[in-house]
Amino acid sequence: MRNFSVFERFSKAFKDHPSLTRILVVSTISGGGLIAYSEANASYGANGGAVVETGTKKKKVVLLGTGWAGTSFLKNLNNSQYEVQIISPRNYFAFTPLLPSVTCGTVEARSVVEPIRNIGRKNVDTSYLEAECFKIDPASKKVYCRSKQGLSSNGKKEFSVDYDYLVIATGAQSNTFNIPGVEENCHFLKEVEDAQRIRKTVIDSFEKASLPELSDEERKRILHFVVVGGGPTGVEFAAELHDFVTEDLVSLYPRAKGSVRITLLEAADHILTMFDKRITEFAEEKFSRDGIDVKLGSMVTKVNEKDISAKTKGGEVSSIPYGMIVWSTGIGTRPVIKDFMKQIGQGNRRALATDEWLRVEGTDNIYALGDCATINQRKVMEDVSAIFSKADKDKSGTLTLKEFQEAMDDICVRYPQVELYLKSKRMRGIADLLKEAETDDVSKNNIELKIEEFKSALSQVDSQVKFLPATAQVAAQQGAYLAKCFDRMEECEKSPEGPIRMRGEGRHRFRPFRYRHLGQFAPLGGEQTAAQLPGDWVSIGHSSQWLWYSVYASKQVSWRTRVLVVSDWMRRFIFGRDSSSI
Repeated sequence: MRNFSVFERFSKAFKDHPSLTRILVVSTISGGGLIAYSEANASYGANGGAVVETGTKKKKVVLLGTGWAGTSFLKNLNNSQYEVQIISPRNYFAFTPLLPSVTCGTVEARSVVEPIRNIGRKNVDTSYLEAECFKIDPASKKVYCRSKQGLSSNGKKEFSVDYDYLVIATGAQSNTFNIPGVEENCHFLKEVEDAQRIRKTVIDSFEKASLPELSDEERKRILHFVVVGGGPTGVEFAAELHDFVTEDLVSLYPRAKGSVRITLLEAADHILTMFDKRITEFAEEKFSRDGIDVKLGSMVTKVNEKDISAKTKGGEVSSIPYGMIVWSTGIGTRPVIKDFMKQIGQGNRRALATDEWLRVEGTDNIYALGDCATINQRKVMEDVSAIFSKADKDKSGTLTLKEFQEAMDDICVRYPQVELYLKSKRMRGIADLLKEAETDDVSKNNIELKIEEFKSALSQVDSQVKFLPATAQVAAQQGAYLAKCFDRMEECEKSPEGPIRMRGEGRHRFRPFRYRHLGQFAPLGGEQTAAQLPGDWVSIGHSSQWLWYSVYASKQVSWRTRVLVVSDWMRRFIFGRDSSSI
């Protein structure tokens, strides 16, 4: 699931809003109150040339998407020089990490959504259009959209919007891998509507299984719930469903007792492969104790109306009858992004390639962030000659230790894999790096490093280049980073604050985006959660569950959703989950 740290922006609420000191929210979560804030934002007209007090025309920023990346950008943008036009088929932000809880009534759907018009800075002109972008035209600086309401203001269903800057944050869609029957027969878990449909299907399955004169075989098929995908979302849903069934539904549906089965299919050798091995082993053991059937090394080949076919690594194909399937196997590219990628020569990629400043490669004024994009980190060895030439300030053909040290400071900013390489090898600095390359005596200050030795010292660092995971944590950090860049655009044009340009003169305007991993959670049911935090810190059990409650409550986008989510948790503890089918 997508996860966050507990204390980010904890005190800023009281600094920005003194009135909040009069508000006290008492929570048993993590032993104290949970502090955060939200800011309402008025709607403004989408058309016309907005003008600031100085008489200059505002730059128009078109934002596609209201997910984690887009909402984070909107919340953090604080420059009145921009006019922001939001375009999205949904007029709200959804706290997607709690969708598995919505599927089982632990949390209500309305508790995890916030209208997008309530989000943003008051001093930034924003407007919203409920529409879906189906084409991006970078040549004319236009996006073409289709109204979700059937007609636009001029009576047409399709319309275009001009932009000065385009921020693409459309997210991704579920990946079916073109397996026959998946689209028609499976439930996905990407949107609030998906969670609501799953909840209704679960209850309908129990109601159907309670009908008289139903054979035991058919009852067992109807009550067989299959989850495809052993990642965080699939594991959390399986755990939530197990708790829902054992704690609430079995006592309400006596005919169903003994007929319910939950099966988790995973193509890899283990579930939760992105977590520490200790968490993976604990999760598999716990699911085994709980009676959740985990089938590892099982790849789905076809899905029919009443059964699913899966093939093991040994080539054996089995047919599994089911009542409901939830498909959670990864993400795929949306059609509008595929079309745009073909236009700019990126047709063979799985996501939009951006540079380290989140700007789409091959464009000047289009940015992409979140699940629809991936940062194409530049390799050190591609620029090694230019780096050497830039560091060799006296043009002697060799680098002194001082010149190498000064170059490394900029290299570590421009190429983060260098710093990761030093950490992975437990190197303390430049001296250790030179020793690794078997250069001359590095203790001497008058060392002169030739380009061959320089290349040798940096030859292995590109092995640390890594793609960022498609998580809410990454998307939110990218949105905040890009908003900060937009806020300081004019200032940094005059006084660049980024690293030295290795190919060219001067400096880059901004420091590259740097992701900070703040940890991740895996709720495993039974009020037990696995937590993996920076520094190889792993915690599994009930204490981690309370930490999970604290994190997810504090990360809600508004006080309204925070209160609703906490009250839903309290209601569940007192009264149990709601078993109605609405």
